[in-house]
Amino acid sequence: MSNFLVLFVGELQRMKKYHILGASFVIALLWITILHLIEIQNVTSIFPLLLFLDATSMSILMIGVTMFFEKQEGSMKSLLVSPINKFEYILAKTGANVVSNLLTLTILFTYAKVFKDLELSLLWLIFAVIIISFFHSLLGFLLTYYSKDFTELLMGMMKYSFVFIIPVLLDQIGLITNDIFAKLLYMIPTKASMVLLNASTGAVETWEIVFSIIYLVIISSGVFFIVLKKHDEFALKESGV
Repeated sequence: MSNFLVLFVGELQRMKKYHILGASFVIALLWITILHLIEIQNVTSIFPLLLFLDATSMSILMIGVTMFFEKQEGSMKSLLVSPINKFEYILAKTGANVVSNLLTLTILFTYAKVFKDLELSLLWLIFAVIIISFFHSLLGFLLTYYSKDFTELLMGMMKYSFVFIIPVLLDQIGLITNDIFAKLLYMIPTKASMVLLNASTGAVETWEIVFSIIYLVIISSGVFFIVLKKHDEFALKESGV
């Protein structure tokens, strides 16, 4: 556990050094600009959409950015010869990413509460963002493992967005009217993520919430196992051993 805390603090310092925390703050300002410019005072229905975009796409991207910076610095060689447990390394990096998403949530929620009307449960949003960003941070590991460079990572993220994020967004804003297609969306993790964020309004069926939590916990466990298993292979390849 002591190693985890050291790695976690080190990861936050690296995110600050690589200006990733600064970039997250800029993205939060972008979401605030959107909230400010829309002529709707009650942003309760829009707020989960912004968090959805941030906790899914940004979680993947931030993991990729930190790992490619580490690759450029040759940090993988150091990691291979250090007494660091890869389980703690992955957990620390993922945890730092979750903290970044929670900071964005805090900034957005504070703005919306002060300048707009917002009727959402902050505690539930925190719970939802932790689960969603944890799962998508793990996906960031997988995409980075199979990307030769940052451009390829971005392409992978775009493919994920087209298949898993955009359909859920279209469903959320009511552009998908086909019942069968709408039900098929429950098979993908981004739909479960959207359900959890919408649950903060208190207007989601209990079975949907329970199903989404169980779904994301199970799929996160599976992806974590794969990330753990593939880590040595990635570290050896990137270190040139």
